[in-house]
Formats: sequence, structure tokens, C-alpha cells
Amino acid sequence: MNIARKPLSKQGRAARRERITQGLALAALLLMGGMAIAGPSGIFAWSDASNALAQREARIAKLQMHRDDLRQRVEALDPDNADPDMVVEMMRRNLNVVHPDEVILPKPKAEPAR
Repeated sequence: MNIARKPLSKQGRAARRERITQGLALAALLLMGGMAIAGPSGIFAWSDASNALAQREARIAKLQMHRDDLRQRVEALDPDNADPDMVVEMMRRNLNVVHPDEVILPKPKAEPAR
């Protein structure tokens, strides 16, 4: 049983072309929707990004505190206006003349000028 196909008319070819175009448009929309949900910057990736942001903000806060401590030490060791207690502490620590029974008390942090 051999079924012969009739050649498509202009309307048939136009309808087939339109179905193919609609199918491709639907596939493109589904792909874009899938990427919006599960892509590298999609909805599922937001929680990972927010966790990474929180970790980085915590690290930045820690580094800023460390920087402020270092800035305070640098200001205390300024040659023109050196803090005598800090100078004595640094000299004794670096020259290894601190006795085991001595306790070095840290200087309270100064409030930053605003």
C-alpha cells in the first residue's frame, strides 16, 4: 500500500511554516524560563549568592576592625608624638626583656573622630 503525498499548497506550506515558527518560539521561551529559574543567576542561585554576600560582609567587617587596630598602633608609634607606654611595650617585647610575671594591659581604643 503506497500512499502518494500530494504536494502542499501555498496555504499548507504557510501553515506548516507558522507551526514551525511557533514551535521554535515556544522552545525559546521555555529555555529562557528554565534559565530564569535554574540558571547561574536564576532564582535557585539567589540563596547561594546571598550566603556568599553575608560571608564576605562578615569578612569585610573583621578586616575593618583589624585595620582600625593597626591604625591605632601606628598613631601611637608616630615619631613626632609617640605614646611612651606603647614605645616601652614594643621595645620590651622586641628585645625580649619582658618578665614572665609581668602583665601588659592593652590601651583602650579611642573613639574615631567624625
